[in-house]
Amino acid sequence: MAALAYARGAAPDARAELRQQPADFFVDEDCDIALSGSGEHLWCRIEKTGLNTQDAVQALSRATGVHPRQIGFAGMKDRVAVTRQWLSIAWPIARDLPDLPDLDGLEGIEILEMDRHERKLKRGAHRGNRFVLRLRELAGDRDVLEADLARVREQGVPNYFGAQRFGHGGRNLGLSRALFAGKRLSRNRRGFALSAARSLLFNAVVDARVRDASWNALIDGEAVMLDGSHSVFALAETDQGRDELEQRLARFDIHPSGPMAGRGGDDVISGRARELEEGVLGEYADLVAGLKACDVEAGRRALRLSVPSLEWQFEDERTLTLSFWLPPGAFATSVLREIVDTTSDS
Repeated sequence: MAALAYARGAAPDARAELRQQPADFFVDEDCDIALSGSGEHLWCRIEKTGLNTQDAVQALSRATGVHPRQIGFAGMKDRVAVTRQWLSIAWPIARDLPDLPDLDGLEGIEILEMDRHERKLKRGAHRGNRFVLRLRELAGDRDVLEADLARVREQGVPNYFGAQRFGHGGRNLGLSRALFAGKRLSRNRRGFALSAARSLLFNAVVDARVRDASWNALIDGEAVMLDGSHSVFALAETDQGRDELEQRLARFDIHPSGPMAGRGGDDVISGRARELEEGVLGEYADLVAGLKACDVEAGRRALRLSVPSLEWQFEDERTLTLSFWLPPGAFATSVLREIVDTTSDS
């Protein structure tokens, strides 16, 4: 991750420590689904400390006797953090509601609220996440830091996948290569392997576009993505004029996009955009071939992540608090890396 290019041209001058304690990294899942109050799924809003989402699922499974596959969640959350999110548990109507707060085995988990609903909570069903991050032992030129904060709020950041996507020490990429070499993996580990491979390839393309100074620009043959959706259109096929497209780009209505590698999807790009992507992906031919062999369907992801909600407050000379909202799939660490160096953060 440290080798990936920075939009600011170099690593930030400011340094700080993140996650001296879990509360320094607070995440609140933004899920606006209206619960019906009836149905065979019990939705629980939890606050967990020192546990990732899979840890919480396993704990709830042990406490309730419900198989982990019958427990749904919208997004994965960090372990070294205090996070709030919704989970759903398959719970027949005829079965009395559990007294979850009193169940054994839920250390680190607080049940904030619960209600019934007709459907299981699906991955990606949330609107996004609200973050409050406290940076301690802050050092560096404050004027430069505030300029970086203002720039990020105004221009956004490269939409890199964060280091956590690749597992501790990059172990998920090891799973990728094992899977593509023919090793059988469990359902969860297979998912981690495929996701890590696609994320590495996407990051490599973003890195190339940042170095090309085109991560936030529309280039010839671009596949253009609508903000807040997965809808993509080919720049070469639109009837809109260049000036109109540039205006939409400036107000973050559209973004340039990069590949989520897999089977198909090559017809949406052409020209310089295609040449650039093929040049990058050609360096990882084994991963591209492995994803296609696993019948993963290709997709696109915005190269640029906007952060208009970014706010900051200096609690004292050595402590900075940041707050912002991000859509599903975006990484707070990708915002941070353009503002402050936290490489000592484990």
